[in-house]
Amino acid sequence: MTAEVTDPAQERLRRWRLVLGGDAADGTGCELSGRDAAMDGALTALYGKGEKPQGGRDRSAGLGASAPSVARWLGDIRTYFPSSVVQVMQHDAIDRLGLATLLLEPEMLEAVEADVHLVGTLLSLNKAMPETTKETARAVVRKVVEDLEKRLATRTRATLTGALDRSARINRPRHHDIDWNRTIAANLKHYLPEYRTIVPERLIGYGRASQSTKKEVILCIDQSGSMAASVVYASVFGAVLASMRTISTRLVVFDTAVVDLTDQLDDPVDVLFGTQLGGGTDINRALAYCQSQITRPAETVVVLISDLYEGGIRDEMLKRVAAMKASGVQFVTLLALSDEGAPAYDREHAAALAALGAPAFACTPDLFPEVMAAAIEKRPLPIPDAA
Repeated sequence: MTAEVTDPAQERLRRWRLVLGGDAADGTGCELSGRDAAMDGALTALYGKGEKPQGGRDRSAGLGASAPSVARWLGDIRTYFPSSVVQVMQHDAIDRLGLATLLLEPEMLEAVEADVHLVGTLLSLNKAMPETTKETARAVVRKVVEDLEKRLATRTRATLTGALDRSARINRPRHHDIDWNRTIAANLKHYLPEYRTIVPERLIGYGRASQSTKKEVILCIDQSGSMAASVVYASVFGAVLASMRTISTRLVVFDTAVVDLTDQLDDPVDVLFGTQLGGGTDINRALAYCQSQITRPAETVVVLISDLYEGGIRDEMLKRVAAMKASGVQFVTLLALSDEGAPAYDREHAAALAALGAPAFACTPDLFPEVMAAAIEKRPLPIPDAA
């Protein structure tokens, strides 16, 4: 039995028809039926038909705010589209149709595809959430957090453990503690060609493993609404770092106020529900608090995660960064900690921080362990080319 061959031209028309939406054929001459018609209905419910405005075609939303119809629609899109597309459509539905309030209903939360953006939306609704919904919301958030920890924890611990060991290397090591690669590289100028060997004047080795704290890390996180995904990832990384006995981790979130959530780091879900997304921004006040917590500047890494729109005192903020760096603190500025890249950010403040030796750049979750390892070892940060 020969499989049916799809006409390439007809397939192009079909795809254009799904993109354009509209009436039966929408100028393409291609009418939809069966599964295609159902997919088109799901797209139309979100992006609408609408009338053609004077400036050209634009779809208007047509899903409505009925919980039963939205629940059916959520089921439909999970049937017809892959998970990655479902997450995009859910995100669009929340933004375009004002469906955030429907997420306050447990039945809706059970129907959605959980991802980082949904967690951010739930956190922004936290204060308005009825008690009947909070347990369901925590279950949704916990699922996303646990998935992120499985993806990120092992590599983060391995990368940072190696960085901590290298940063603790000593210059009079025992034989089995010698780092031969670094020792050879440091003594190449002492090569004796007649003996075809190197006579090392300086041995470089790793320090003995110790359960004492080697580094202190302060995560200072902007919790304004645009930073939702960064808050989620930073909370997960904070919990991972806190689980490492050789790193003392402090997690601070801020808007116009500053909240220290360090005592909740054993459960990142508690950390997330302790945040309050939205509101203004006072970076200077947050950095003042972080600065007050530093006891060993040369062994401290401060990570500021913010879009740098400062509502506080700009000059004081920059003076604090300069003072911390002068004292030996490794200062890292991340415009975002997410997969989406850099958001809108204050370029003037970013340039001023770069001039202080603290360049600001967006960081993906996969790159974050390498950034932290470089900061711990006091070597140049792996800044992405697109930063």
